[in-house]
Amino acid sequence: MNRLLDKIDYPVDLRKLKSSQLKQVAQELREELIDVVSETGGHLGAGLGVVELTVALHYVFNTPKDKLVWDVSHQCYPHKILTGRKNEIRTLRKGGGLSGFTKRTESEYDPFGAAHSSTSISSTLGMAVAKKLSNDKNDVIAVIGDGAMSAGMAYEAMNNAGALKSKLIVILNDNDMSIAKPVGAMSKYLSKLLSGKLYFSLRETIKLIISSFSKRFLKKAGKAEDILRGIVTGGTLFSELGFYYIGPIDGHDINHLVQILENVKDSNHQGPILIHAITQKGKGYKPAEDSGDKYHGVSKFNVSTGQQSKSTSNAPSYTNVFAETLIKHAEKDTKIIGITGAMPSGTGLNLFEKKFPERMFDVGIAEQHAVTFAAGLTTEGYKPFAAIYSTFLQRAYDQIVHDVALQSLPVRFAIDRAGLVGADGPTHAGSFDITYLATLPNFVVMAASDEAELVRMINTSITINDKPSAFRYPRGNGIGIELPNINDVLKIGKAKLVQEGKKIALLNFGARLQECKKASEVLLKKGINITIVDARFAKPLDEKLIMEIATSHEVLITIEEGSIGGFGSHVAQLLSERGVFDNGLKFRSMTLPDEFLDQDTPEKMYIKAGLSYNSIVEKIEQTLNSNIVFAKNNKN
Repeated sequence: MNRLLDKIDYPVDLRKLKSSQLKQVAQELREELIDVVSETGGHLGAGLGVVELTVALHYVFNTPKDKLVWDVSHQCYPHKILTGRKNEIRTLRKGGGLSGFTKRTESEYDPFGAAHSSTSISSTLGMAVAKKLSNDKNDVIAVIGDGAMSAGMAYEAMNNAGALKSKLIVILNDNDMSIAKPVGAMSKYLSKLLSGKLYFSLRETIKLIISSFSKRFLKKAGKAEDILRGIVTGGTLFSELGFYYIGPIDGHDINHLVQILENVKDSNHQGPILIHAITQKGKGYKPAEDSGDKYHGVSKFNVSTGQQSKSTSNAPSYTNVFAETLIKHAEKDTKIIGITGAMPSGTGLNLFEKKFPERMFDVGIAEQHAVTFAAGLTTEGYKPFAAIYSTFLQRAYDQIVHDVALQSLPVRFAIDRAGLVGADGPTHAGSFDITYLATLPNFVVMAASDEAELVRMINTSITINDKPSAFRYPRGNGIGIELPNINDVLKIGKAKLVQEGKKIALLNFGARLQECKKASEVLLKKGINITIVDARFAKPLDEKLIMEIATSHEVLITIEEGSIGGFGSHVAQLLSERGVFDNGLKFRSMTLPDEFLDQDTPEKMYIKAGLSYNSIVEKIEQTLNSNIVFAKNNKN
């Protein structure tokens, strides 16, 4: 049988089909999605849940003139297949291939790039207002998940949308939290009725009639309508925010979806509309449906069995080392609390929760709240560990500054996914936390060079009770060394001399230490013996050791998996203030480049970033041969 999907390159091809053919398109799209992700890995469950919704949206609306924005956008693979990227879809998340998220530079069908949650309503409201100002009649649609609705930003946008009364369509993709009762025949009938032209017209007619009566009667009539609709549809919250609520509807009944979307598109309603669709994450693929996480994120897998290909390593993951070390401390200290923002398994706190369910708090996608919640706990003598990915912690920077650092509250930040993360690309890279944390007064900032150092940093953070602290560690596995016990504590601000050489010194901060050692081996064969220091702390710096190295070596190079303005900048500031550059020290700082690096394997990304051992060797040789020094009177 010829696949209908083979005839669809763009949504305009989809719109040539009869509505009776859409169910087949959805089935073929689902099969294609499963086959693709089995080869590429990536986000599967969310995409499976929106197959029918994706088909219906592109069938009804005139994309890309009508703007369609996916919140987080990890569910956008079906969207990409239908919007001109079908032939490239197997390059997903690979170097030089398609992004795993929507990306403005990739397609005109991606009007807004997203990979962090809860931005869709704000961005589409901006688009809707712009269209209104330009007298553009095209529609704007946001698709947001129920998990994303836990973030305050979504409600800020909805509150603003209700006040502005711009035409905006928001689809609440409810696939997990059971916000509404199960969909039934009566709900289906009511949602169809409430979205129809007749009901829209009737509402406006009633308003016109009662406007001639007293204000008191108008007020009562309006309340009666709101109460009735709230009882009938369960949409009271959204109605109170100024949205016209439709639902709940079955997000997998494609014929019903098309009818609802056509009704909404054709209506003359001025103001925001919310369509509440119930979907099933992992829909249509039994291994995903049966899995606890619905195959949210997967590696390559066997389509027939669902068995995922897992890389084997004798070394533990950094995430598990963090979780297991924290559990050991929590067994002895009842004041230790675990906090995460909708990432219990990603941060390892699901393991902590099994042991201490009453001391583990998943606050949802609400990093700002997580940080200030942790700050509140510390004021009562508790020891909260906020385990948040580096890229997501960016969202709570004001809270870190105002609610934690300014008050010198001892919140402990466990910063997972520090550095480059591979296939998820620039949106998920942990590039900036060194810079944005080390600039703050009252902060201790650490970075683990291996899993043993991570244990020591967790141990150390337990002892810091008068100020905030943070320790960062990369995604993936450690190097396979013996772990210390939980009593092995670092001296605050004390670096570690790894090896001693002459003339050249590498000052490493974080997980590039093994690359420094490889560079040393290469240089040793050339007769160059170098000093290596593991800084451990970006704040406070080990000023004594750094000064000793700077005054006894010709070349000093700092290395970090972070952006410009971080560890290397703090070292340079110290050396400048102490006048070391006046004596002709050749100082260089190796950081992530001042650009957003596209997805690839982490190894290839670090090569591109110039932080591989070969790049370190090259930097050392260039610096040795250079006449450029930071000397006051240097004329070269």
